[in-house]
Amino acid sequence: QVQLVESGGGLVQPGGSLRLSCSASGSIFSINDMGWYRQAPGKWRELVAAITRVGTTYYADSVKGRFTITRDNAKKTVYLQMNSLKPDDTAVYYCNRDWRKYTLSTDSWGQGTPVTVSS
Repeated sequence: QVQLVESGGGLVQPGGSLRLSCSASGSIFSINDMGWYRQAPGKWRELVAAITRVGTTYYADSVKGRFTITRDNAKKTVYLQMNSLKPDDTAVYYCNRDWRKYTLSTDSWGQGTPVTVSS
């Protein structure tokens, strides 16, 4: 079981940037495909970006060209660089394994890190 701790969220103005980090425990981190997710109030959780263990990436259309996902297997950390932020990006952001490839248990989710984009 990989345990996950997200950080780096905060309040930012439209057009601003944030860099989120997700630290993972567990010796098998490097072989897992990972993703960043977000959940806005009243909405379903959605996958916004994913990265395979060898660095192949996926982005949702809503963030393509603005967000960049990277990983450092030696540090067991996944990052999400978010640029040109919009109010619609306001949500709690989570990382986890890529749910397109793995079944995720309810207790596998961390606390998330909130991002608020507002002037």
